[in-house]
Amino acid sequence: MMFYDQNKNDVLDELKTNRHEGLTDKDAQLRLSKYGKNEIQQEPPTPIWKILIDSFKEPLVIILLLAVLLSLISGIYDLSGGNVKHAMSSFYEAIAILILIFINSGLSVWQTMNARKSLDSLREMNNHQASVLRDNNWNKIKVDQLVPGDIISAKTGDFIEADVRWIKVSELQVLEAHLTGESDPITKIVEELPEKTDLGDRKNMGYSGSTVTNGNGYAVVTATGMDTELGKIAELLNDDDNQKTPIEKTVDDLTHKLMFVAIGVVLFTLVAGSLKTWLVTGTFSFTSFAAILSTAIALAVAAIPDALPAVLSIVLTIGATSLTKSKGLIKSLNSVETLGSTTFIASDKTGTLTKNEMTVTKFFTKGIEFDVEGRGYNPLGEITPKDKVELAKPFVIASILNNEANISKDENDNYVPFGNPTDVALVVLGLKMNLNRHELLNQKSVEDYDILRIFPFDSTRKMMSVVIKNGDTFKVLVKGAPDVLLRKAVMTDENKAFEEKVNEFAQSALRTLAVGERVISEDEAMNLPMEQLEVNIDLLGLAGIIDPPREEVRKSVETLHNASINVVMITGDHAKTAQAIAIKLGIIADTTAPVMEGKQIDQLSDDQLYDEVENLRVYARVSPEHKQRIIKQLQRHGEVVAMTGDGVNDAPALRTADIGVAMGINGTDVTKDSADLILLDDKFTTIEHSVEAGRTIFTNIKNFMRHELTTNVAEVLSLMFGLLLITRDIGNVSSNTPTLTALMVLWVNMVSDALPSFALGYDVPESDIMNDPPRDTNKSILSDGMLSRIIVRGVTMGLVVFIAFVLAARSGMQVREVQTVAFLTLVFGQLWNVFDARSSKTLFNRNPFSNSKLIIAVSFSALSSLFVTMSPFFNEVMGTARLSNVVYLMVIFIPAIPVFVISGIKYIYQLKTFS
Repeated sequence: MMFYDQNKNDVLDELKTNRHEGLTDKDAQLRLSKYGKNEIQQEPPTPIWKILIDSFKEPLVIILLLAVLLSLISGIYDLSGGNVKHAMSSFYEAIAILILIFINSGLSVWQTMNARKSLDSLREMNNHQASVLRDNNWNKIKVDQLVPGDIISAKTGDFIEADVRWIKVSELQVLEAHLTGESDPITKIVEELPEKTDLGDRKNMGYSGSTVTNGNGYAVVTATGMDTELGKIAELLNDDDNQKTPIEKTVDDLTHKLMFVAIGVVLFTLVAGSLKTWLVTGTFSFTSFAAILSTAIALAVAAIPDALPAVLSIVLTIGATSLTKSKGLIKSLNSVETLGSTTFIASDKTGTLTKNEMTVTKFFTKGIEFDVEGRGYNPLGEITPKDKVELAKPFVIASILNNEANISKDENDNYVPFGNPTDVALVVLGLKMNLNRHELLNQKSVEDYDILRIFPFDSTRKMMSVVIKNGDTFKVLVKGAPDVLLRKAVMTDENKAFEEKVNEFAQSALRTLAVGERVISEDEAMNLPMEQLEVNIDLLGLAGIIDPPREEVRKSVETLHNASINVVMITGDHAKTAQAIAIKLGIIADTTAPVMEGKQIDQLSDDQLYDEVENLRVYARVSPEHKQRIIKQLQRHGEVVAMTGDGVNDAPALRTADIGVAMGINGTDVTKDSADLILLDDKFTTIEHSVEAGRTIFTNIKNFMRHELTTNVAEVLSLMFGLLLITRDIGNVSSNTPTLTALMVLWVNMVSDALPSFALGYDVPESDIMNDPPRDTNKSILSDGMLSRIIVRGVTMGLVVFIAFVLAARSGMQVREVQTVAFLTLVFGQLWNVFDARSSKTLFNRNPFSNSKLIIAVSFSALSSLFVTMSPFFNEVMGTARLSNVVYLMVIFIPAIPVFVISGIKYIYQLKTFS
């Protein structure tokens, strides 16, 4: 029900409450049971068990589970046939693969829980209390206990924690930027308003999440929780399903293909192996099928990068951890990389691109224009021209005496404002000139000041006035809208210059405030009514005020533009203000750039808006629905859109965007819940760092995939070569003996391959990736020559492993020794290859020692792989065997030859191409 169009007494009657006594505790409890707690309902977190189960649905995990099943079948068959040794080997395989699966699932659960803990901590910071009248007593209660009909009081600095109807106000002004997007506070009234008054013009209402910037008042609660305007916006969030991130789409596409490849390879192995056995021996038995099944299991494990889910999670975790150090809290691992793919960053203006701190940047007095340095509430900044500053004192003194705002330092030594933001801006200006209102009013001298009467600002006359005594002189000081003061001013030749300066300041998107004075007699000072005092004013000067852009934003915008990322401002503020700020920040070049307003968006169909969005960079006077429409049409163009904001009005757009970015300090809980990335320092620069981190992470993911897939191709081909090309026994080795056992393949994938891959997550980019365009998310990760590179190196490595297997078999080695030679040849082949994989060019283009973690990982993988061939326990479990020193040296260094030769050929080709 709407209450703005009703008399305040009718509202109290309808809500069955008493202005002077409030609700009884009994009534309040009954209403709490009826309406529920005053809180925004949040989607319940996904249960841990569901996250765990969902991790088992990944295509790669399905293949690994298939390998577990095959191993168990093989083990049970061997056990029933009395071959206990081979059966135990199969069971070891199944256990090892299951451990791998649970490691990957555990990583998913761990990251989710970490993100939840961080968000819970952020929410704890925002617990507030409200001052409520119940049973004729004023008490402080938790805001979630507020109910419709409660009488509340609000004063400067308070949050409004529910939707309310004002019933008494005194100079009350409320900032509703979180809801409307406008940075100016709204002066509140108690009179009823016409029907169909727009939300932003309902001056007798207060809305949950607003802040009192000036004055005080009493109100009756009209709506709580999801029934508030804030709650209605929160419901919009449920309209958008969570979309998959670019890296999720990329990995999904790749893993689905690999799943079919793995299934195809396993089926081919079973058919080809059976056919080979039949053709060679003329018979077929369960024993021979068991041998074929061992090869099939090894191929199932070899055909997919078993460690991919775990490595991907860890590499993304490395990125998320790095981002946290830069004051960015990532809620979803995959969102880290999404920013690296971003092509459009759409940002709210107030509080995101600007400080939401009104600041005087220019003022005009005595025919002189002064420039004021410094932004925000910190009272540091030079005023120029310096030699004329003394002339500005009458204007500045009048500005701070006709003013009830102030600033003070909090426990963290930060400046905190109290009062109307415009008045605060004038107080800060005074302090930059060493003029303090409190000191002026308390100084003991001939020039002391006393305030005799105050006429508060109201929206009807658009002015505030005070009557002062300055020594023996009485004056009325007036400040307000320039057009109003001009009408009430004494006509002089200087008024025309003043009027021109008003237009000039307005063209620069400065909010203008005029200040004047009138000398009066003592009798007039004490007895004249306000209307007779506020006439015949002598204009003292004009202040130009703006909500300043954040200092770091312009450089960040420039960096993002260099990275071919478009920055778009979407704000509820006025078009001129938005355009001027966009020019200052470098979002647009000049005033010729188009600005689209919300009312224009309303006149466009989705298809018409689709035709416009790619060429627009500034939107003004928009609603939450407009923001969603803009983002959706950009996404129709295939753009990857990040949306930043701090207010409730930004929350639906944050959810719609590919990645939502919320402010951690000034952002509302609804906004943070909707976001994927939370900026703990509220700095736009952190977004720039996040983009760079996302790009770096994708590069590192691409490098480790290049490395992993090369190894997988080598594994599959070495096994396939053995299956298809060995048609008779070689020395002590049967024609059905697989080149590698499943556990050997699993060791390569999880230890000697995965550990160096983890270390690749710490690599720095080869070049300045912020000068490159965003990656095309429609392109396969295997595009741009990556697939051919994987095939060439994978085929070469697989061939070397197969040749090593055959030569070892011909030398008369036992089966375990022959497979160990193949195993170590593969291990050291891929350890040499990792240095080539970390470069998009060749291994000669990067310093091999620039990533110390990679050197440690490679060293550990090498030593541990050698150890499992020397340890009796691993000899039993993995089927490895100890080799001679000469053979160890051969399997370590011979696999390096093809890596250096291929990379060298490519390096020479590059030199010739670019010389």
